[in-house]
Amino acid sequence: MAVDYQKEGKVAIFTLNRPQAMNALNMEAVQELSEAVKDFRDDPGLWVGIITGAGEKAFCGGADIKDTLSFMKDHRHDQWSFPPAIWRGFELWKPLIAAVNGFALGGGLELVLSCDLRIAAEGARFGTPEVGLGLIPGFGGTQRLSRMVPWCKAAEMLLMAKLIDAQEAYRIGLVNKVVPPAEVMSTAREWAEAICGLAPLAVRAAKEAMIRGYEMPLEDGLRLENALCAYVMGTEDFNEGTTAFVEKRKPGYKAK
Repeated sequence: MAVDYQKEGKVAIFTLNRPQAMNALNMEAVQELSEAVKDFRDDPGLWVGIITGAGEKAFCGGADIKDTLSFMKDHRHDQWSFPPAIWRGFELWKPLIAAVNGFALGGGLELVLSCDLRIAAEGARFGTPEVGLGLIPGFGGTQRLSRMVPWCKAAEMLLMAKLIDAQEAYRIGLVNKVVPPAEVMSTAREWAEAICGLAPLAVRAAKEAMIRGYEMPLEDGLRLENALCAYVMGTEDFNEGTTAFVEKRKPGYKAK
């Protein structure tokens, strides 16, 4: 299996499992990740996802040059031939955490950018080396990176194929936290469990409002926010959350 997909209670863990190839995304891995994310999206018992890489060297070294890039070139005029993924093709409102245990390059960085929260090991490095191969990022890198970090830093990474370390990634807001390598997954699990203690439908609505509203004019974004707020106020979880607060007890959310 190129992707190890595990379920731990309400948390789904996706592990890119090609450590001998820096966990590069070959077509097998792309297809397996697509199927796993679809299962995560559709499983009502799963509330949060964590994506990481096997081994200690790499989170993901990017698209496999001989396999995936060859497929992309052969199908470059047919965008629907590529399996849907979190970087393009899926609407996924459940939160995703990237546990970046090492190098996140090219498609690996684009995978990180597709996650909502990002925890990096101290030795992790990030970059988009595609222009050095006569290519540009094709999994959303040119679009998401420049929206998430200062334009000049995105340009430095995209146009110069420059790698940055975990501390620089934290400084520019690319990752939320930098921890020792041994603490990457434990920290990701802690964050996932913290989210699982909150109202899941409200968490998803907040993510949807953030993503869909990002490119909207403010007034349209406020209308979207109002509609989603009205939706969650009609849920059982809202009643449970407010009742638990008044009764000074821990809420028992059911995603209903």
